Amino acid sequence: MSRSIAQTEAGREALRDSSAESRSKKLYAVEAAAVLLALLFLSPFYFVLVNSVKSLGEIMVDAASFPKKYLFSNYSDVWGIIRFPNVLYHSFLITALSVLGLIVLSSMTAYRIVRRPTLGNKVLFFCFIASMTIPFQSVMLQLVRVTSTLELRGNLLGIVVCYLGFGLALSVVLFHGFIKGVPLEIEEAAVVDGCSPYGVFWRIVFPLLKPITVTVIILNTLWIWNDYLLPVLIIGSNKDLTTIPLAVTRFFGQYTKQWDLALAGLAMSVTPIIILFLALQKHIVEGITSGSIKG
Repeated sequence: MSRSIAQTEAGREALRDSSAESRSKKLYAVEAAAVLLALLFLSPFYFVLVNSVKSLGEIMVDAASFPKKYLFSNYSDVWGIIRFPNVLYHSFLITALSVLGLIVLSSMTAYRIVRRPTLGNKVLFFCFIASMTIPFQSVMLQLVRVTSTLELRGNLLGIVVCYLGFGLALSVVLFHGFIKGVPLEIEEAAVVDGCSPYGVFWRIVFPLLKPITVTVIILNTLWIWNDYLLPVLIIGSNKDLTTIPLAVTRFFGQYTKQWDLALAGLAMSVTPIIILFLALQKHIVEGITSGSIKG
């Protein structure tokens, strides 16, 4: 009897070891696939950084190789040609005003929709969701006509208003899901203490929305900072509002393409946004997950 029990235990132990080894092999395979996928996604950064310190002739010969001579002068040339401090300020100003407006409008709109679930608010929320399915290219020509009629083209107000219109839907949806998880009892206690409706939102509710607020800031900043099509339609040739993406296009002519300078400008343009992303990345997953599952 004892021998059969020992054999059974030995068999179970062997089965557990075999199962653990199988899981370990699967884990290694998954990790290897993840590393390869990460390298694939990081490959554009390699080409940008490596070719930004090459000469144009060297890029044309072999864009994948390391440079034979590092030309850091490309960065100083780009700094002067596109007046980088000026276009950096324009990009920062447009992005900051647009993101600030989106945070204020979308958070208050989502709060009102959640706390007052009337038929009109439900229809409004449905319209926000439906508008996210409409491609920008389908309304591009109409947008140019409307902004021209309202004299919004070529000025700061026009580009900010357009970004508010196109970015409001996604921001409202994200805030809407997160606000559902905020306990109503907290707001009722604030009302009993004499807090006004605006005070309840800005002093009680909005501080609790920090994770999703950071997420909305990052998502909209990435979009607005790197956007090219909307600024070229609304800002046009106004040099007083030229953003970094518009300035970089100066290196692409009809017959010549200055890839060495263009890639150096691209590397300079993405540096601020990468710093912002790395500083706030821990809030992204938390905010998106909370906004999608609460309620």
